[in-house]
Amino acid sequence: MKLVGPDIDINPKPGGKGLVGMPVWMAVDQSRTTYGPNSATATAGGVTVTATAKVKSIVWHMGDGTSVTCNGPGTVYRKSFGMKQSPDCGHVYKQTSDSAGGKFKVSATATWAVDWQVAGSGGETGQLTEVRNSQVALTIIESQAVN
Repeated sequence: MKLVGPDIDINPKPGGKGLVGMPVWMAVDQSRTTYGPNSATATAGGVTVTATAKVKSIVWHMGDGTSVTCNGPGTVYRKSFGMKQSPDCGHVYKQTSDSAGGKFKVSATATWAVDWQVAGSGGETGQLTEVRNSQVALTIIESQAVN
């Protein structure tokens, strides 16, 4: 069973620019290997083990010293949302990324719950935890009005 880091879908997009005080929307695309559920079965010597993994939570480290915990995949931003804040997984930067070398290094750390059960040997069950992460870099600037 292959489990990898989150497939990050963040707005503003990496390579673009966001603004201090404007909402950042964080989400992850959901696939078997990046979010789950993902199942696998193996048999050896008359014992069969089945495991199913799914992401329990994602902790976003925003690069400015703050972190945001999301208990779901988040909502992918669309232009029709305008300047609203994300309903389930967002952040607002209070400073530019200049102090971080020009870009905030944002990481998304997924905690996977892997439930397993054994058939053919007493029917034992259990749960494992796996952690995977991914990173992107965001440029956050400040907009100044000129009169």
